[in-house]
Formats: sequence, structure tokens, C-alpha cells
Amino acid sequence: MTPSRTHLVVIPSYNTGPLLLPTVAAARAAWTPVWVVVDGSTDGSHRALRKITDPAFRLIELPRNRGKGAAIRAALEDASRAGFTHALTMDADGQHPAERIPAFMTASATRPDAMILGNPVFGPEAPALRVKGRRVSNGWTGLETLWATRGGEPIRDSLFGFRVYPIAPLLSVMRRTPWGMRRYDFDAESAVRLAWRGVPAVNIPAPVRYVPREEGGVSHFRYGRDNALLTAMHTRLMLGFLARLPLLAWRRFRA
Repeated sequence: MTPSRTHLVVIPSYNTGPLLLPTVAAARAAWTPVWVVVDGSTDGSHRALRKITDPAFRLIELPRNRGKGAAIRAALEDASRAGFTHALTMDADGQHPAERIPAFMTASATRPDAMILGNPVFGPEAPALRVKGRRVSNGWTGLETLWATRGGEPIRDSLFGFRVYPIAPLLSVMRRTPWGMRRYDFDAESAVRLAWRGVPAVNIPAPVRYVPREEGGVSHFRYGRDNALLTAMHTRLMLGFLARLPLLAWRRFRA
């Protein structure tokens, strides 16, 4: 497989356990290059990755846990300097469909101006509370991006992290948002702020699998902590939306 010079896969990982290696192997079988960002892991799950000598594979090890968004940004800063223009992000815990990577990359090559967002198709094993709970974030996201999706589609799912981002606008947004987009708030806030910037959305269905604990499944989601983080994030975004509302209404009137 010839390595792409424009599109790469970025996999952030924090104490992912035994699922990290097969996830990385599946991603590498579907696409190259693949970069893994170890976000201060302490479980040793990444040690075997140090043995990979493929020049199209890169392992970035951060000394301490900084959060998913911060780990992705570390990779994107290096990727931008290396000349890459787009990055597909996927989780390291086996939830995201590596076999769908080529289709998402093809969609990105067709619409390089857009963010290619996975629209999750849940299996019967998906926790009902998680599936229903994300509707709240999706509802707020729909309001926050009202009139901001010209040239694209509405954001169907704000929390699904299997996506292709155009690197330059995402880095620009992250550099201007020092107080957010570092942890669990990254996926939703990045989609909203890119929409505000004029980056259109393209939604593509993608299956998601919740791996049971007995098969090595690991979840770092904490209902209290992370829902509080999402609440604070949507509060910031709503304030930003209200500040932009007069300009949006004027543009809508003039259209």
C-alpha cells in the first residue's frame, strides 16, 4: 500500500489495554500512514508498538495524560509541519470500524473542504443510556449551528469520533480555544466551531461496537465528570451562538 501524502490516520490512546494492538493493526491494514498518540498511558499497552519499524507508522508518547483533544492536537501540529492536509481520527478501543477508513478518505478527497463525520449505527449491545444521552448533545449542537451549515449537511452526531478533519482549519480553531477542546469535549466542540468557520459537514453512516469488558473493553467515560464537561462546553457554545446571532440573522435575511 502506497502511503498517502495528504491523509493520515491518528489514533489517540490512554490505557486502552489489549484492544490497542488489534485496533492499530486493523487501521494499518486499511490505510497508511497511521500515527498513534499515547496520552500518558500507564498500563503498558503501547510497548509493543515501539517495535514497529514501518516508516509510515509513528508512535508519539506524551509524558502525562492531557486528554483526547490535546493528544490529537499534538499529532496534528506535527502532521501539518510534515505536509499532511487531512486526518482521520478514531478511537483505540475497538469501537470504530477500521474497514471504513478507505471510504471516509475517499469522501474527504472528493470534498477536501469538508469535515467527514461518522454517523453511528449502534448495535444491540450499545448501552441505552449512552445512546439516548447523546441526543441531548446533538440537540444543542443543532441549535448552536443554526444557519451555519450552508454548503453542507446538519451535524448528525456530535460525539462520534470517527471523522476526517481538514487539518489547517481545525488547528486554527484549537489554537484560538485555549480553554476547551482538550478532553471529552473535543468531538462536539470541534464540529461546532468548524461549522462556524464555514467548514461544511458530510455525514456517512458507520457501525460502532461497544466491546464488553470480558473481551477487553475499556471505557474512561464518567457520567458525572464528563456530562459536567459537556454542559460547560455547550454553555460556552451557546453564549458564542447568541453573540453571533445578529450577524447570522442579517445574513439569512440578505440571502
